[in-house]
Amino acid sequence: MRPGRQARDRNMQTLTSKAGQSLLVLLAIAWAMPAHQTAAAGRSPELQRVISRGLEWLANHQSRLGHWTANDGKYPSAMTGLAGIALLCEGSTTTQGKYSANIRSAVDFLAERQARTNGLIGDPVRDDRYTYGHGFGMLFLSQVLGEEEDLERRERLVEVLSRAAVFSGRAQTKAGGWGYVSAKDGRGFDEGSTTITQVQGLRGCRNAGIPVPKEIIDQAVTYIRKCSLQGGAGGVQYNSRGGGGRPAISAAAIACLFNAGQYDSQYVPKLLAYCEKNLSNISNRGFGHWHYAHYYYAQVLYREGGTKWEQYRDKIHARLIPEASPDGFWSQGYIGPVYTTAINLTILQLEDAALPIYQR
Repeated sequence: MRPGRQARDRNMQTLTSKAGQSLLVLLAIAWAMPAHQTAAAGRSPELQRVISRGLEWLANHQSRLGHWTANDGKYPSAMTGLAGIALLCEGSTTTQGKYSANIRSAVDFLAERQARTNGLIGDPVRDDRYTYGHGFGMLFLSQVLGEEEDLERRERLVEVLSRAAVFSGRAQTKAGGWGYVSAKDGRGFDEGSTTITQVQGLRGCRNAGIPVPKEIIDQAVTYIRKCSLQGGAGGVQYNSRGGGGRPAISAAAIACLFNAGQYDSQYVPKLLAYCEKNLSNISNRGFGHWHYAHYYYAQVLYREGGTKWEQYRDKIHARLIPEASPDGFWSQGYIGPVYTTAINLTILQLEDAALPIYQR
């Protein structure tokens, strides 16, 4: 073999070896990269821009005390839980990421300023319908607990969430649901949407290692089934006393059942069919609480995956992206921009799979 050819062969082997090493490095980086970073890398520039602006708007509108509120200063605990969840979906934690300081402030507000000795996360005076704030507060803090690295903060979160789970159990009505306030304060009144909020919060607690008695969840699942019309085909009604099928509560009920590990082969498909009939048309706003409904329906379809999720995702993105203001917030709905913005950002970030409660 001629010297020139030998040199070329050696060069080719060196290049091939380096290329192989580079490929292995890239694969290792991709394998080690968190799922939410991988998903974010595949977003369209327009979607990324909308999400980034929305997150910045939320971060900039957090109060110095660490909370957010709805219109007229209402629902501080619920809004803080929802806004905190939206920031967590970005991938930040209390110790790492762009919004770590905001998340720490939100945790401190709920765990230190709002946590009561009886277990309630919220203020029974300022938090109108305080079980919403309690439920969303549990959900947010339970997701934080799984990633919390500070030992003292972890111990505090375990303490707060353990008491919160006990409070939820005591606040549950005899029918198995929850009302806008505890069973005692509300004289046994129950309602579907607050029930779903409690169950998802309790499921987040259980996933994080907080003791949650199985009978509490079982009674709630029984309650949802009792509130279902025509075995699920007619949706889930307002409460145990009636009220007719509600698309928003029905979507939330399926998400709740999935969180509780309920995948009934007959009942759940009927509920899914009811929701598909009423919610698959994204432009249909002929029912109440559109954003609330799609907050849960998006969770349901994302967990289902496949073509249905992809088609729905494309439609909901096409609806939400142009509705965002240039400053990053969404103003639709009557509860307030913090509520709508937090919900929409959670929907748009579901595929990032940053939070255990939303993962498939």
